[in-house]
Amino acid sequence: MHKIMGIVIIGWILSGHAHAQGGNPVAKEIKTKTGVEMILVEGGSFVMGNEKGKISEKPEHKVCVSPFYMDKYEVKQGDFEKMTGQNPSKFGGKDNPVDRVRWYEAALYCNERSKREGLSPCYDENTWACDFSAGGYRLPTEAEWEYACRGGTQSQYYFGDNDGRLGEYAWYKKNSDKKTHQGGKKKPNPFGLYDLTGNLCEWCNDNYQENYYSASSEKDPRGPAAGKKKVLRGGAWATGEDACRSAYRLADDPANADICQGYDTYGFRCVRKP
Repeated sequence: MHKIMGIVIIGWILSGHAHAQGGNPVAKEIKTKTGVEMILVEGGSFVMGNEKGKISEKPEHKVCVSPFYMDKYEVKQGDFEKMTGQNPSKFGGKDNPVDRVRWYEAALYCNERSKREGLSPCYDENTWACDFSAGGYRLPTEAEWEYACRGGTQSQYYFGDNDGRLGEYAWYKKNSDKKTHQGGKKKPNPFGLYDLTGNLCEWCNDNYQENYYSASSEKDPRGPAAGKKKVLRGGAWATGEDACRSAYRLADDPANADICQGYDTYGFRCVRKP
């Protein structure tokens, strides 16, 4: 009887119905056909932005996002090379996140990963438009990224408002030794996702516009229709505490990322429909 009960409990936990301490749901995790671990991020509403932050983070506004799967870790060098035959990284290590990646290279990886798994690619490689109805991989929208990063919190960081504990959760300027590190060596956020803050800044799908929040739709916003730059989110090994905040925004040219301004601090992770 005890053995049967144990099986039932394990199944219940894996199905995502159990809850951890503090009321956070236990993460539902899958492994894809290409061997990548992903976490199911349940849909929901949150307040995006930060009235105490930079101009680009204002105004705070309510956003609702649909469920999606997100890579548990930033895309690893070994996986990137397996899909593309290349490894542009400055910092070596097949289990370290791939760095020095331009937005278009990240989108191409998404398409290749989709094809390897028999899924419909999201990106038109002529126009780079994203088909959100496709079943393949893509970069997260800025709203999806912030929702996932916050993990149900509304504090400055997903562990609270005080940056004194940042070193427990992120590789950043004070503890990185001027390099990236293998994913998953710091504490995860409440959704079970690692390194959303620190290690590498992550490309999002959205075009960047400083005042976009004033015109953002409430349901599944996808950013401005056009723009010269693409959004990047999360701090990196070379950034300070401020850039590691959940609402912090930055952007760069998708094709000609500036080597002097942080090219080796850029990485990404993928999402797809459940």
